[in-house]
Amino acid sequence: MFKLIYTLLGWKVSHFLPDHIKKCVIVVAPHTSNWDFIFGMGAVAVMKLNQKFVIKKEWMKFPFNLLMKPLGALPIDREKHRMEGSTKSSTVEAMADLFKEHEELRLVITPEGTRSRVEKWKTGFYYVALKANVPIALAFINYGNKTCGVDKIIYPSGDFKKDMKEIMDFYRDKQGKNQHNFSLDAELSK
Repeated sequence: MFKLIYTLLGWKVSHFLPDHIKKCVIVVAPHTSNWDFIFGMGAVAVMKLNQKFVIKKEWMKFPFNLLMKPLGALPIDREKHRMEGSTKSSTVEAMADLFKEHEELRLVITPEGTRSRVEKWKTGFYYVALKANVPIALAFINYGNKTCGVDKIIYPSGDFKKDMKEIMDFYRDKQGKNQHNFSLDAELSK
């Protein structure tokens, strides 16, 4: 269904995630509309990409699991990491641990965290990739030319500012459906 809507409305995939990358964090931006999910899932279907996203384990109970699991939801138990005395972000720890549990995992994260305008991006995706020792694939939904894709791969160096500047530069020319809701992280763009 997503692929049909995607194609009928004239969208195209301009870049693909290389097949040899079996584990990565996929960052998707801009995220300014509920339509992003439809077009994103259409692009996933065209690319035949087996992607996953995390969701609180509570959302994977019946009947929600019937919808969420086929869409790629992976439950995480953040409480488990808190109970184990983790001093780092329990969500980052839980997400990084998923890479140990799966032979192939392409984990999608929207760093804006909402469809509303934000001035500061959530940067947990960077630390998940760094901790799991996997690359960050930069994916986009560009309403300006009706294209989606994965166009750049970054291997986190540990130099947070340098790597995040490169990520911000990549998204600088991407256009969201509600462009007024899209903002790069001003602090990280410097």
